[in-house]
Amino acid sequence: MTTDSHEPPLFWSLLSPVIVVCVEQQLGGPDPLDYVSMYRNLGNPALNVPEHWHYVSFGLSDLYGDNRVHEFTGTDGPSGFGFELTFRLKRETGESAPPTWPAELMQGLARYVFQSENTFCSGDHVSWHSPLDNSESRIQHMLLTEDPQMQPVQTPFGVVTFLQIVGVCTEELHAAQQWNGQGILELLRTVPVAGGPWLITDMRRGETIFEIDPHLQERVDKGIETDGSNLSGVSAKCAWDDLSRPPEDDEDSRSICIGTQPRRLSGKDTEQIRETLRRGLEINSKPVLPPINAQRQNGLNLDRAPSRKDSLESESSAAIIPHELIRTRQLESVHLKFNQESGALIPLCLRGRLLHGRHFTYKSITGDTAITFVSTGVEGAFATEEHPYAAHGPWLQILLTEEFVERMLEDLEDLNSPEEFKLPKEYSWPEKKLKVSILPDAVFDNPLH
Repeated sequence: MTTDSHEPPLFWSLLSPVIVVCVEQQLGGPDPLDYVSMYRNLGNPALNVPEHWHYVSFGLSDLYGDNRVHEFTGTDGPSGFGFELTFRLKRETGESAPPTWPAELMQGLARYVFQSENTFCSGDHVSWHSPLDNSESRIQHMLLTEDPQMQPVQTPFGVVTFLQIVGVCTEELHAAQQWNGQGILELLRTVPVAGGPWLITDMRRGETIFEIDPHLQERVDKGIETDGSNLSGVSAKCAWDDLSRPPEDDEDSRSICIGTQPRRLSGKDTEQIRETLRRGLEINSKPVLPPINAQRQNGLNLDRAPSRKDSLESESSAAIIPHELIRTRQLESVHLKFNQESGALIPLCLRGRLLHGRHFTYKSITGDTAITFVSTGVEGAFATEEHPYAAHGPWLQILLTEEFVERMLEDLEDLNSPEEFKLPKEYSWPEKKLKVSILPDAVFDNPLH
């Protein structure tokens, strides 16, 4: 870490830092963030907000306006990626200096943003699968929300908002996936030891909010039943095969195999899938897959859960524009393959999304493969009731009727307790010409699977 010779950003003066970690990124440093500032916050006793350390990143927004890192697009739009990250960590008794591990955590999230060009928004949840501080803590995942003190700032290089990282337990992450991130954040605000009104992370917290107050699980269950899930898709270890013709038919092979140079997703297809993951929740109109368009290219396991304002209702009249060189193919029989973690989300996909008239996408993290489940109420899909399995290059869409979804939920009930079965596990519906396999991670790590 080295000190940057540039002047600090304009909103540096929002708080008074007790320690500043400066990283030289534009001049060749390995980390994406220029600075991570660490502040001692006295809290608010009247609101039962304890003293804590407050961390703020600098570098996801445009700090200098000289096009070295971010393209300057004007003062009215977002500055850089349009946001910075913050984090609130409970201060331990006798602690005179803030721990520096949250800076590394922020660098990891920022690295994902820079590499993928995906942005975060309030309500997102990030599956981290490891204690945030590399200890034995139960706090192993993250939700994102608006920082309670730091309002959006207008700078000469655009608008900057501040998204706060909130550490959560695995059970709380799963509840956010099954329902929505905003709902779980509201519950965390009601439990002082789990975050309180300012959502302060306590790495020593040993109980989930459901263990602290069992009645909160009832609120989550009711929310799922009423609202469904607003998780529209995940990055996953997944693959699919077309069983309609033999794999040795090379003339127009429909088999998607990572080891045999599969068709790549076109830029338009990629953008539509990313829009599906980015925008997700549909209300006030018939749900619709976003149209394929060539706007920006977006690429940790990020679970996207946008706010209700970011609905798809404005796209209701749009239709899919097929890529000129890739035709949409109707398939007779398909085989879906997931690792255990991805397979465990199938019930969420069916119960929380399709039964509420929505869609859900698995986007492979090992290649261009994508699988989108759609219900009969989704407009803009190229899978239809007459041809429920359809592919556009390596992107497969599967349309499932409500009756079939109910049957699948019964047959897949053991996916709710994945620790109780051995891999590989296979499910089959011969009359529907559909097969689903749950496979070990090693199968997807091997390029010749």
